[in-house]
Amino acid sequence: MDKAVIESRVKKVIATVLGVDEGQLKPDTNFVFDLGADSQQSTQLVLALEEEFGVEFEMEQAIEVQSVSGAVDYVSGLV
Repeated sequence: MDKAVIESRVKKVIATVLGVDEGQLKPDTNFVFDLGADSQQSTQLVLALEEEFGVEFEMEQAIEVQSVSGAVDYVSGLV
């Protein structure tokens, strides 16, 4: 799958789950520090990304994914 397509879909999921405008999501946008995500929202984000892409995250690694580019890279490695 093309990385640009993955990035677009990841941003859409992040915007929906965290209730932010997709336009404010840059590659280095941090879910916690920039968007104020708490642990519950982070868990919801992981579940939404798993559903969107039909993949399963390893929780230990998923915890380290804290930015838009990190999520795109992680999903890219799974699809």
